[in-house]
Amino acid sequence: MLTSSEENYIKALFYLQQKASKGVSTSSLAQRLDTKPSSATDMLQKLSEKGLVDYVKYKGALLSTDGYQLAAHVVRKHRLWEVFLVKTLGFSWDQVHDIAEQLEHVHAPLLVEKLDAFLGHPRRDPHGDPIPDKNGQIHQVEKALLSTQQNDQESILVSIKDANDDFLKYLNQKNISLGAFIKVIALEPFDGSMTVEVNHETHYFSSTITNNLYVQSL
Repeated sequence: MLTSSEENYIKALFYLQQKASKGVSTSSLAQRLDTKPSSATDMLQKLSEKGLVDYVKYKGALLSTDGYQLAAHVVRKHRLWEVFLVKTLGFSWDQVHDIAEQLEHVHAPLLVEKLDAFLGHPRRDPHGDPIPDKNGQIHQVEKALLSTQQNDQESILVSIKDANDDFLKYLNQKNISLGAFIKVIALEPFDGSMTVEVNHETHYFSSTITNNLYVQSL
């Protein structure tokens, strides 16, 4: 059984290696976990000895097959708990991440499977991120950043790229949630901003916003 700290490291690698297929640098890992590079190096060596990480000093690290499965399971628990907190307990989507960070370290496989069944086997968490199945498989959907859409293009909001609390609160204030209908009204080439129609209400989105919303074209 892994410690909470070890699980946090393999989960961080799970996310980072999606964009660094040749290896995640120690500095990138340390930055994500807000720790010292030397601490990250020590943990990578420890995880490598356990057969969970393929690590070569100065070249980076990737999860082994076993490490990937364990990391996917941690992510699965985290996202299932987020669904439970929103769907069953009535939390807002900007309130659940920190709580799920604690619940994901509960080691009770039967509880996880019963939770999954109770929730109806959801495919996505409240932020639109895919929930790995019990075998660690992830079912992706076709999506693109809103910033890539053109004038008069219509789409549905399917996920948030960086679901930080402040951004989620901003969307709450605008009454924007997953499944929202979005139509591009006008593009501003100079700064990448957009005027859009969201559920038939007009909004002005900066490039920061349009580069943080994933949509599926209609």
